[in-house]
Amino acid sequence: MPRERILVVEDDEDIQELIQYNLAKEGFQVQIASSGEAALEAVTATLPHLVVLDLMLPGVDGLEVCKRIKNNPKTMQVAIIMLTAKAEESDIVVGLELGADDYVTKPFSPKVLIARVRACLRRKMQELPPEHATIRIGDLTIDPAKHRVTVQGDVVDLTATEFGVLHFLARKPGWVFTRQQIVDAVKGEDYAVTDRSVDVQMVGLRRKLGPVGDLIETIRGVGYRFCED
Repeated sequence: MPRERILVVEDDEDIQELIQYNLAKEGFQVQIASSGEAALEAVTATLPHLVVLDLMLPGVDGLEVCKRIKNNPKTMQVAIIMLTAKAEESDIVVGLELGADDYVTKPFSPKVLIARVRACLRRKMQELPPEHATIRIGDLTIDPAKHRVTVQGDVVDLTATEFGVLHFLARKPGWVFTRQQIVDAVKGEDYAVTDRSVDVQMVGLRRKLGPVGDLIETIRGVGYRFCED
């Protein structure tokens, strides 16, 4: 049974109880904080493996809590899953750019939340492949050393920026990245820094990847992620 420590930061008691019950049922150690200030104290004191963080909190809000956790060298490795209302797409983007690992929108299914928690913890425990390691996912092979991508054995002709985008996403499957994070990570000469240009690049990249193009998933209003399967 898992014994990872989860801090749930939520001021609504009904939602607190729902999350706590379902996490505890799965064997997690659960701690509750009802405000941003209490959350920051708990994170520093106990160093949980993961924080389920509501963004709408009294006092210090969730985005500020996320920022302080990720800017503190002692706590920056703590995983964060944001809880947001569906209308808060802009806050999701800000939270991801501050270092949050994933998000779940309200209302949510406890099963979905548990699945996201498990996936997030699994990703945190896995070491990233070395920068020049070959990545193989199904029919897709990415060879950074040779700067070559093949699909079902056939070489795919990508620009330097398209290759950089694909490699960046594929090294962290399951992670959600905003358009700005992609821009910051991959600054090719043919890469204009606008949301629209990111979307255009993704359309072209998917088309070139053909049967494996759907490995790149669009997260509406937020950005993109590379499918884990």
